[in-house]
Amino acid sequence: MATPERLGEILGEVPAPRGSWRHEAVYASAAALRAPERGEQLAARLREVPGVREVTTAPDGMLLITVDSPGEVVRDLAAGAPGLPAAPDAARPGRSAVRWPDLPRTWDNPGFVVRYAHARAVAVQRWAARLGVPETGFDPAVLTAPPDRAAVRVLAEWPSRCRRPGRDHGPYLERLALAYHDAHERAPAVPRGDEPVTPVHVARVWLARAVRAVLAAGLAALGETPPARI
Repeated sequence: MATPERLGEILGEVPAPRGSWRHEAVYASAAALRAPERGEQLAARLREVPGVREVTTAPDGMLLITVDSPGEVVRDLAAGAPGLPAAPDAARPGRSAVRWPDLPRTWDNPGFVVRYAHARAVAVQRWAARLGVPETGFDPAVLTAPPDRAAVRVLAEWPSRCRRPGRDHGPYLERLALAYHDAHERAPAVPRGDEPVTPVHVARVWLARAVRAVLAAGLAALGETPPARI
């Protein structure tokens, strides 16, 4: 399927999302800029990937890849797709200098925002197990609600971002955490009351799993143990 990892196998680099994804999901790659003679060949190969709707060349020479199901990236990240880095050694060059205090535990503290988002994602998986939300049957096509879509858009940055040495992941983790908090509150992942379990619940539990994986990787890269509860 048209995930960043699959597209990267063709491009030789993992593409990054472009735009807001409110109406369509587009990845961008500079691969054709580095090898202009291969631009059309790359585009032709990309068009053969299931889930790729369109491939065009932007005025700046970037390849723009529109995909049908942006939520496919959730499947990869929830499963621990290649690209999620292990925690770097403390002396490794390029290690992020971000250090967040534990207190105050308020929305003004980015560390609390990120840690709480991770704890919420962990809690969703606990609640899902208790309420009988199945772990199988993920359908990325149902992640269409604006809060879900916004969280998926930020998640889609991780496969390319984590491959860039020396990047400060702190601001990104905060953006992902805020997007997930919004999705958690406005698009519940588990059924309420007598509400039956639906494919949307299953997909949102997978979204929580993907967010948890990325936040855990990011926190580990900052030298923190991701919290299961706060």
